[in-house]
Amino acid sequence: MDRYGLVMAKKSVREVLRLDEVDLSALDPGSRPVGPKSKKEAAEDLAATGTELDELQEALYAENTRSVLLVLQGMDTSGKGGVVRHVVGLVNPQGVHIASFKKPTAAELEHHYLWRIRNALPEKGRIGAFDRSHYEDVLVPKVERLLSAAELRGRYKEINAFERELADTGVTLVKCFLHISPEVQKERLLARLDDPRKNWKYNPADIDVRSKWSKYQEAYTQALRNCSETPWYFVPSDRKWYRNWAVSRLLLETLREMDPKFPEPAYDLEAEKARLVSNDPLR
Repeated sequence: MDRYGLVMAKKSVREVLRLDEVDLSALDPGSRPVGPKSKKEAAEDLAATGTELDELQEALYAENTRSVLLVLQGMDTSGKGGVVRHVVGLVNPQGVHIASFKKPTAAELEHHYLWRIRNALPEKGRIGAFDRSHYEDVLVPKVERLLSAAELRGRYKEINAFERELADTGVTLVKCFLHISPEVQKERLLARLDDPRKNWKYNPADIDVRSKWSKYQEAYTQALRNCSETPWYFVPSDRKWYRNWAVSRLLLETLREMDPKFPEPAYDLEAEKARLVSNDPLR
Protein backbone atom coordinates (compact mmCIF):
# COMPACT_ATOMS: atom_id res chain seq x y z
CA MET A 1 0.00 0.00 0.00
CA ASP A 2 1.13 3.57 -0.65
CA ARG A 3 3.65 4.86 1.92
CA TYR A 4 1.45 7.88 2.61
CA GLY A 5 -1.97 6.31 2.09
CA LEU A 6 -4.02 4.25 4.53
CA VAL A 7 -1.84 2.06 6.72
CA MET A 8 -2.29 -0.82 9.09
CA ALA A 9 -3.31 0.33 12.55
CA LYS A 10 -0.56 -1.78 14.13
CA LYS A 11 2.15 0.57 12.82
CA SER A 12 3.35 3.29 15.15
CA VAL A 13 2.90 6.92 14.18
CA ARG A 14 6.68 7.26 14.00
CA GLU A 15 6.89 4.38 11.53
CA VAL A 16 4.19 5.85 9.33
CA LEU A 17 5.42 9.44 9.31
CA ARG A 18 9.16 8.76 9.16
CA LEU A 19 10.71 10.30 6.06
CA ASP A 20 12.86 7.49 4.68
CA GLU A 21 12.67 8.87 1.16
CA VAL A 22 12.33 12.60 0.54
CA ASP A 23 10.09 13.57 -2.36
CA LEU A 24 7.99 16.56 -1.32
CA SER A 25 5.83 16.26 -4.43
CA ALA A 26 4.66 12.86 -3.13
CA LEU A 27 3.70 14.21 0.30
CA ASP A 28 0.14 15.43 0.64
CA PRO A 29 -0.10 18.31 3.17
CA GLY A 30 -3.79 17.59 3.58
CA SER A 31 -3.49 13.86 4.17
CA ARG A 32 -4.29 11.91 7.32
CA PRO A 33 -2.10 8.81 6.87
CA VAL A 34 -2.68 7.46 10.37
CA GLY A 35 -4.87 8.24 13.34
CA PRO A 36 -8.14 10.16 13.67
CA LYS A 37 -10.19 11.16 10.66
CA SER A 38 -12.13 13.96 12.33
CA LYS A 39 -11.41 17.03 14.43
CA LYS A 40 -13.60 15.68 17.25
CA GLU A 41 -11.72 12.38 17.42
CA ALA A 42 -8.39 14.19 17.37
CA ALA A 43 -9.42 16.50 20.20
CA GLU A 44 -10.48 13.55 22.37
CA ASP A 45 -7.25 11.69 21.67
CA LEU A 46 -5.13 14.81 22.24
CA ALA A 47 -6.64 15.20 25.70
CA ALA A 48 -5.75 11.61 26.62
CA THR A 49 -2.29 12.03 25.11
CA GLY A 50 -1.80 15.18 27.15
CA THR A 51 -2.46 13.34 30.39
CA GLU A 52 0.16 10.70 29.61
CA LEU A 53 2.63 13.26 28.25
CA ASP A 54 2.37 15.22 31.47
CA GLU A 55 3.11 12.12 33.55
CA LEU A 56 6.09 11.15 31.40
CA GLN A 57 7.44 14.69 31.42
CA GLU A 58 7.27 14.78 35.23
CA ALA A 59 9.24 11.52 35.39
CA LEU A 60 11.79 12.89 32.91
CA TYR A 61 12.15 16.03 35.04
CA ALA A 62 12.55 14.01 38.24
CA GLU A 63 15.03 11.61 36.62
CA ASN A 64 17.10 14.63 35.50
CA THR A 65 19.55 12.69 33.31
CA ARG A 66 18.22 13.13 29.76
CA SER A 67 16.23 15.61 27.69
CA VAL A 68 14.07 15.78 24.56
CA LEU A 69 14.35 18.36 21.80
CA LEU A 70 11.37 18.90 19.50
CA VAL A 71 12.53 20.58 16.27
CA LEU A 72 9.76 22.27 14.28
CA GLN A 73 10.53 23.33 10.72
CA GLY A 74 8.12 24.45 8.02
CA MET A 75 7.08 27.32 5.80
CA ASP A 76 5.40 30.39 7.28
CA THR A 77 1.92 29.59 8.73
CA SER A 78 2.66 25.85 8.84
CA GLY A 79 1.92 25.98 12.57
CA LYS A 80 5.16 25.91 14.51
CA GLY A 81 3.77 28.30 17.11
CA GLY A 82 0.49 26.41 17.16
CA VAL A 83 2.28 23.18 18.02
CA VAL A 84 4.16 24.90 20.83
CA ARG A 85 0.89 26.19 22.24
CA HIS A 86 -1.34 23.14 21.78
CA VAL A 87 1.14 20.26 22.18
CA VAL A 88 4.05 21.46 24.28
CA GLY A 89 1.49 23.41 26.30
CA LEU A 90 0.00 20.11 27.48
CA VAL A 91 2.80 19.59 30.02
CA ASN A 92 4.05 21.48 33.07
CA PRO A 93 5.81 24.65 31.82
CA GLN A 94 8.47 24.25 34.52
CA GLY A 95 9.81 21.27 32.61
CA VAL A 96 9.84 22.97 29.21
CA HIS A 97 12.29 25.22 27.40
CA ILE A 98 11.07 27.02 24.25
CA ALA A 99 13.30 28.86 21.78
CA SER A 100 12.42 30.69 18.57
CA PHE A 101 15.06 31.44 15.97
CA LYS A 102 14.53 34.41 13.71
CA LYS A 103 17.04 36.20 11.50
CA PRO A 104 20.41 36.21 13.34
CA THR A 105 21.30 39.41 15.14
CA ALA A 106 24.56 41.25 14.52
CA ALA A 107 25.92 39.79 17.77
CA GLU A 108 24.93 36.25 16.78
CA LEU A 109 26.57 36.63 13.37
CA GLU A 110 29.89 37.19 15.11
CA HIS A 111 29.78 33.54 16.19
CA HIS A 112 29.53 30.17 14.45
CA TYR A 113 25.94 29.60 13.32
CA LEU A 114 25.47 26.78 15.84
CA TRP A 115 26.49 29.02 18.74
CA ARG A 116 23.01 30.38 19.37
CA ILE A 117 21.55 26.89 18.99
CA ARG A 118 23.86 25.45 21.64
CA ASN A 119 22.91 28.27 24.01
CA ALA A 120 19.24 27.33 23.71
CA LEU A 121 19.47 23.57 24.26
CA PRO A 122 17.20 22.16 26.99
CA GLU A 123 18.74 21.28 30.32
CA LYS A 124 18.58 17.69 31.54
CA GLY A 125 15.10 16.67 32.57
CA ARG A 126 13.37 19.09 30.22
CA ILE A 127 11.54 19.04 26.92
CA GLY A 128 12.90 21.65 24.54
CA ALA A 129 10.97 23.04 21.59
CA PHE A 130 12.62 24.89 18.71
CA ASP A 131 10.31 27.12 16.67
CA ARG A 132 12.65 27.07 13.64
CA SER A 133 16.16 25.81 14.32
CA HIS A 134 19.68 25.30 13.01
CA TYR A 135 18.09 24.31 9.71
CA GLU A 136 17.40 27.98 9.00
CA ASP A 137 21.15 28.23 8.44
CA VAL A 138 21.04 25.92 5.43
CA LEU A 139 17.58 26.77 4.08
CA VAL A 140 17.89 30.55 3.76
CA PRO A 141 21.52 30.51 2.53
CA LYS A 142 20.58 28.04 -0.24
CA VAL A 143 17.56 30.04 -1.41
CA GLU A 144 19.36 33.39 -1.23
CA ARG A 145 22.62 31.95 -2.60
CA LEU A 146 24.58 33.16 0.40
CA LEU A 147 26.75 30.03 0.43
CA SER A 148 28.38 27.95 -2.27
CA ALA A 149 27.35 24.34 -2.88
CA ALA A 150 30.55 23.20 -1.16
CA GLU A 151 29.84 25.40 1.87
CA LEU A 152 26.32 24.01 2.11
CA ARG A 153 27.63 20.45 1.98
CA GLY A 154 29.98 21.37 4.80
CA ARG A 155 27.09 22.64 6.88
CA TYR A 156 25.06 19.49 6.27
CA LYS A 157 27.98 17.47 7.62
CA GLU A 158 28.33 19.81 10.61
CA ILE A 159 24.64 19.47 11.42
CA ASN A 160 24.82 15.67 11.29
CA ALA A 161 27.84 15.73 13.60
CA PHE A 162 26.07 18.18 15.93
CA GLU A 163 23.01 15.95 16.15
CA ARG A 164 25.16 12.90 16.83
CA GLU A 165 26.79 14.87 19.64
CA LEU A 166 23.36 15.67 21.08
CA ALA A 167 22.41 12.00 21.05
CA ASP A 168 25.69 11.07 22.74
CA THR A 169 25.03 13.57 25.53
CA GLY A 170 21.49 12.38 26.26
CA VAL A 171 19.39 14.68 24.06
CA THR A 172 16.72 12.83 22.07
CA LEU A 173 15.74 14.70 18.91
CA VAL A 174 12.25 14.67 17.41
CA LYS A 175 12.53 16.47 14.06
CA CYS A 176 9.21 17.45 12.48
CA PHE A 177 8.75 18.83 8.98
CA LEU A 178 5.42 20.67 9.04
CA HIS A 179 4.30 20.42 5.42
CA ILE A 180 1.74 22.95 4.19
CA SER A 181 0.33 23.65 0.74
CA PRO A 182 0.64 27.09 -0.90
CA GLU A 183 -3.16 27.27 -1.12
CA VAL A 184 -3.63 26.85 2.62
CA GLN A 185 -0.78 29.24 3.34
CA LYS A 186 -2.57 31.88 1.26
CA GLU A 187 -5.76 31.34 3.29
CA ARG A 188 -3.89 31.71 6.57
CA LEU A 189 -2.03 34.84 5.47
CA LEU A 190 -5.31 36.41 4.33
CA ALA A 191 -6.85 35.50 7.69
CA ARG A 192 -4.08 37.44 9.42
CA LEU A 193 -4.92 40.49 7.33
CA ASP A 194 -8.69 40.16 7.77
CA ASP A 195 -8.67 39.70 11.56
CA PRO A 196 -7.48 42.73 13.59
CA ARG A 197 -6.48 40.35 16.37
CA LYS A 198 -4.07 38.62 13.97
CA ASN A 199 -2.66 41.65 12.13
CA TRP A 200 0.37 41.60 14.41
CA LYS A 201 1.28 38.13 13.14
CA TYR A 202 1.48 39.30 9.54
CA ASN A 203 4.86 40.26 8.11
CA PRO A 204 5.05 41.85 4.63
CA ALA A 205 8.26 39.89 4.10
CA ASP A 206 6.17 36.70 4.13
CA ILE A 207 5.04 37.53 0.59
CA ASP A 208 8.65 37.79 -0.55
CA VAL A 209 9.39 34.36 0.91
CA ARG A 210 6.18 32.95 -0.60
CA SER A 211 7.27 34.13 -4.05
CA LYS A 212 10.26 31.77 -3.69
CA TRP A 213 8.11 28.77 -2.80
CA SER A 214 9.69 26.34 -5.28
CA LYS A 215 13.19 27.37 -4.22
CA TYR A 216 12.32 26.72 -0.58
CA GLN A 217 10.84 23.34 -1.45
CA GLU A 218 14.14 22.43 -3.10
CA ALA A 219 16.08 23.76 -0.10
CA TYR A 220 13.94 21.66 2.23
CA THR A 221 14.42 18.62 0.03
CA GLN A 222 18.20 18.95 0.20
CA ALA A 223 18.23 19.61 3.95
CA LEU A 224 15.92 16.68 4.71
CA ARG A 225 17.93 14.33 2.50
CA ASN A 226 21.37 15.38 3.68
CA CYS A 227 20.60 15.65 7.40
CA SER A 228 18.70 12.44 8.01
CA GLU A 229 21.02 10.49 10.29
CA THR A 230 18.55 11.54 12.96
CA PRO A 231 15.20 10.81 11.28
CA TRP A 232 12.74 13.41 10.09
CA TYR A 233 8.98 13.03 10.45
CA PHE A 234 6.51 14.29 7.87
CA VAL A 235 3.62 16.13 9.53
CA PRO A 236 0.71 17.02 7.19
CA SER A 237 -0.18 20.55 8.29
CA ASP A 238 -3.06 21.78 6.15
CA ARG A 239 -5.37 20.66 8.96
CA LYS A 240 -4.32 22.25 12.23
CA TRP A 241 -6.05 19.64 14.34
CA TYR A 242 -4.31 16.78 12.55
CA ARG A 243 -0.94 18.51 12.75
CA ASN A 244 -1.25 18.93 16.51
CA TRP A 245 -2.41 15.36 16.98
CA ALA A 246 0.46 13.97 14.89
CA VAL A 247 3.19 15.88 16.73
CA SER A 248 1.68 14.97 20.10
CA ARG A 249 1.83 11.29 19.19
CA LEU A 250 5.39 11.53 17.88
CA LEU A 251 6.41 13.10 21.18
CA LEU A 252 4.43 10.56 23.19
CA GLU A 253 5.92 7.56 21.40
CA THR A 254 9.40 8.99 21.90
CA LEU A 255 8.91 9.48 25.63
CA ARG A 256 7.34 6.06 26.01
CA GLU A 257 10.41 4.51 24.42
CA MET A 258 12.71 6.53 26.68
CA ASP A 259 10.66 5.26 29.63
CA PRO A 260 11.86 7.78 32.25
CA LYS A 261 11.71 6.59 35.85
CA PHE A 262 11.16 8.43 39.11
CA PRO A 263 14.36 8.09 41.15
CA GLU A 264 14.45 6.10 44.35
CA PRO A 265 14.53 8.36 47.45
CA ALA A 266 17.96 8.96 48.97
CA TYR A 267 16.49 8.70 52.47
CA ASP A 268 14.63 6.22 54.68
CA LEU A 269 10.92 6.63 53.95
CA GLU A 270 9.69 5.09 57.20
CA ALA A 271 12.15 7.08 59.28
CA GLU A 272 11.05 10.33 57.65
CA LYS A 273 7.39 9.50 58.26
CA ALA A 274 8.16 8.90 61.93
CA ARG A 275 10.06 12.18 62.20
CA LEU A 276 7.19 14.07 60.58
CA VAL A 277 4.62 12.55 62.93
CA SER A 278 6.71 13.27 66.02
CA ASN A 279 7.67 16.78 64.95
CA ASP A 280 4.45 18.68 65.69
CA PRO A 281 5.18 22.46 65.84
CA LEU A 282 1.81 23.10 67.55
CA ARG A 283 2.50 20.79 70.44
